[in-house]
Amino acid sequence: MTSDGPLDTIAARREDYARGGLAESDLAADPIVMFERWYAEAAGAGLHEPNAMAVATATPDGAPSQRFVLLKGVSPDGFVFFTNLRSRKGHELFANPRCALLFPWHPLERQVRVEGLAAELPRAEVEAYFASRPRGSQLGAWASHQSAVVSGRDELDREYAAVSARFEGVDVPVPDEWGGFRVRPDVVEFWQGRTGRMHDRLVYRRTDDGWATERLAP
Repeated sequence: MTSDGPLDTIAARREDYARGGLAESDLAADPIVMFERWYAEAAGAGLHEPNAMAVATATPDGAPSQRFVLLKGVSPDGFVFFTNLRSRKGHELFANPRCALLFPWHPLERQVRVEGLAAELPRAEVEAYFASRPRGSQLGAWASHQSAVVSGRDELDREYAAVSARFEGVDVPVPDEWGGFRVRPDVVEFWQGRTGRMHDRLVYRRTDDGWATERLAP
């Protein structure tokens, strides 16, 4: 590879973050309230899918994996997302419920990191959300056995056509393997870029008495 190849440009690429800062006095008393404030700012800034978050899971022996999903709810009880329960992430969360979430709001030079425990959502909550999904997404939940090996795109298209015919003219029920999780946070970090890589990192940690906060070196 020549000296001006693409890998050389990766190493040289950098930006100096200067949009603002994050002081202890900026924090809400509760991390969920603080998250909702930052989420509203990300949505208001026109970020594409501000509810997109990386979900990191691990097997019981520590082999990690991660993928992006969409946040579908947040409350004092935690962060909610839906998925195929027999997918890789589903199997790993049932075996090891400790997980991490990441919201990468790069245009605002911000990140939010969450560490906590995932618990399966009640079936009534899953059914209520599933009923609100577009019909195409409902059919896709039946057609795709997420994370299973398939022979090719043709197999997926055949499955989708088959379930479309099966449920023609009727409401699409929730597949048995489809559900969701709520991640109860134990740690929530708010990261704001600063000049000279002297970023602000303010962290909430759950204690027996509520939430404690601390600052981390960048």
